Amino acid sequence: MPTTIFSIANQKGGVGKTTTAIHLAAALAEKGIPTLLIDLDPQANATSALGLEKEEGASIYGVLHGDENILEKVAPTGRKHFSIIRSELDLAAIEVELGRREAYLSVLKDAVKPLVDSGKFRVIVIDAPPSLGMLSMNALAAADYLIITLQCEYLAMEGLGQILKVLQDIRQSGANARLELGGIVMTMYDLRTNLARQVVEEVTTHLGEKRFQSLIPRTIRLGEAPSFGKTLFEYDPENPACSAFRSLAREFIERFALKDTRQPTVPPAPPTTTQTSPNNS
Repeated sequence: MPTTIFSIANQKGGVGKTTTAIHLAAALAEKGIPTLLIDLDPQANATSALGLEKEEGASIYGVLHGDENILEKVAPTGRKHFSIIRSELDLAAIEVELGRREAYLSVLKDAVKPLVDSGKFRVIVIDAPPSLGMLSMNALAAADYLIITLQCEYLAMEGLGQILKVLQDIRQSGANARLELGGIVMTMYDLRTNLARQVVEEVTTHLGEKRFQSLIPRTIRLGEAPSFGKTLFEYDPENPACSAFRSLAREFIERFALKDTRQPTVPPAPPTTTQTSPNNS
């Protein structure tokens, strides 16, 4: 089956973008779907949250300059079906350097092509930086779908129109005509507050079925897990957010047809032959 690339983005920080990227990838991997997480944020939060080191030369920096093979950057996370391309601080320099390149919006798209052609991964999740700079724009140009994380808080809708406009700009520029809005993931949901419910209702009113039904709850344990280098599935398996992320993964599988549901072809049974007894001849 073909590889589907999701770019998880929001120009605001602190909206659960990296947390969603990590746990969505981990939940899809739990379902047996070969998943690769590309940490494209120079802060490398996704890398450290999974208990991995920020090592010099481990990021996609050299690949974007055409000096290295992206397949050699893929590293195990220690979790079945779940791989990563780590980040490090050198990616901060690429923001300036990409702007000097011709076709600068297509650099990442060209770079990930060997990953797609390899057929090793059904899903690639790109954790874009919390900005609309060169790296984030490249992440959108390389993706099949934009996934927006939106916190259930005041002014949450303020930046939504901006990133949706960027999506249209990417499409119309020719950098990625196939890019679609895959959906909105509502994060930091607190059932106890009217505000959280109002934000969810407003997003539903404006974007309808584009909002995923799974609501990621606000929980302290979700913020604690990265300091131990663990996903919440490992750190606190009974936490309600675990169920929410697994539910989100099921929505992704259904919405984007991530599993091959075709029945395997069963070869016809060989015809039975009736042997004639010599006594009956």
